Amino acid sequence: MDPIELSLFASRIQSICDEMGAVLRYAAFSPNIRDRLDFSCALFDANGHLCAQAAHIPVHLGSMAYAMADIVNRCEWRPGDMIILNDPFLGGTHLPDVTVIAPVFNDDMIPIAFVANRAHHADIGASSPGSMPLASQLEQEGVLLSPQHLMRAGQIVASTFTPLLDALNNPRQAEADFRAQISANRTGHARLAHLLEQMDETAFTQALAALNDYAETLARRGLASLPNGHYTFSDVMDDDGLGHQDITISVALHIVDGTITVDFSGTASQVAGNINCPLSVTAAAVYYCLYCLMPAQTPACAGSFRPIRFSAPAGSLINACAPAAVAAGNVETSSRIVDVILGALAQADADRLPAASQGTMNNIAMGGAGWDYYETAGGGMGAGRDGGGLDGVQSHMTNTLNTPIEVVEMQYPLRISRYALRDQTGGNGQRRGGDGLLREYVFLADTSVTLLTERRDHAPWGLRGGGAGRCGENRFNDQILPAKSQLSAHEGDRLLLATPGGGGWGQA
Repeated sequence: MDPIELSLFASRIQSICDEMGAVLRYAAFSPNIRDRLDFSCALFDANGHLCAQAAHIPVHLGSMAYAMADIVNRCEWRPGDMIILNDPFLGGTHLPDVTVIAPVFNDDMIPIAFVANRAHHADIGASSPGSMPLASQLEQEGVLLSPQHLMRAGQIVASTFTPLLDALNNPRQAEADFRAQISANRTGHARLAHLLEQMDETAFTQALAALNDYAETLARRGLASLPNGHYTFSDVMDDDGLGHQDITISVALHIVDGTITVDFSGTASQVAGNINCPLSVTAAAVYYCLYCLMPAQTPACAGSFRPIRFSAPAGSLINACAPAAVAAGNVETSSRIVDVILGALAQADADRLPAASQGTMNNIAMGGAGWDYYETAGGGMGAGRDGGGLDGVQSHMTNTLNTPIEVVEMQYPLRISRYALRDQTGGNGQRRGGDGLLREYVFLADTSVTLLTERRDHAPWGLRGGGAGRCGENRFNDQILPAKSQLSAHEGDRLLLATPGGGGWGQA
């Protein structure tokens, strides 16, 4: 294709994903989707290969890109259908992340593309409010949705939707969020159908092929800038919440002329707690790290993944087998996978790589009668050669926002009594790591709380002689809590999240 035509085509299909995200956000009821933006939208071809995505959440999008081919080939599709799923071992990430997929047909009633969105539901019927429990079995983490029809011929399938809503704590809000996901897909379907009216199926298919080839060319060019070699790195998770501590994740990178093989042999076996990862989440972390090294104009499509190969032992922490619990794997273990890949890449080219960021999403899930709430908290970003780390931000596998204090206090029996940067928690160095956050909750009613956090025992590492960031801390009233804990709070109790700082870069 003409380069200008290809650029316009790429922008147009990405704009479809952007508009899907806008519809999902403004139609949803829950603060987690509407305010924190805990959702993602993407477009796939007839074979389930990624064509375009909005600039949403890396752990959502990379895992969908890895798993979608199996999903679309497993299902029977008719016009007006939508599939719903959250099974981590059949294309999902963890149970709160619910994916809705819709086909787009050609004139011969054959699927030519798929639109999909994934949104995090703070209530998915888990054993504790917020649906991020300390669990040892997948069934404790909520309602399990294997790929099944949510809509058939344009109508909601009651046998799927009604039992799902009946299992939830706040079905009215959940129903609004699910319908927002349906609306987002309808928007994507309409915009893509309009595009196909303007260019025939053959031209559309050729444009996608050209886009993937272009992405591959840029990807190989970016990765070829890394020196050939074999690079290894290891780091540990603090614990699994059920007594298992210092759990190793190891990686070996083999780089040959722009092709990278990522091998996780040596990683610990899956554990009793819920920090296990399905392979789709591991894939998301691998794609994210290497995509960051590609030229900025590289399209986010399947072609950019062609130079990448990876493997992880079955039954390991990062390729867990059902029915392992995985709620924290998607959020916490994915963050540590990023740390070990970046640590290995830094041995190849430390000037291009940052020190470790906070390495956790600082998950807090809570609720009571008729309400569930979930949020993550930012922390320090790792510093790099060209600048210090940012303060108090989400980094790497999530780019969600904080929930505004006004929204929290208006919707829930909570008061935020403190929200500030945690000074001097970034690592020292030629470039300082970013500082973490302090966020304190005062409970105005009896509340069940679950914390799933990391980097409370093992600090984010510095690079090129830079100092480590300061570990995080969870404190309930005057008691320091474990990194992963579950508790009951009463009126007047206080919970303080002190999030980690990022590592420093270079000797001061």
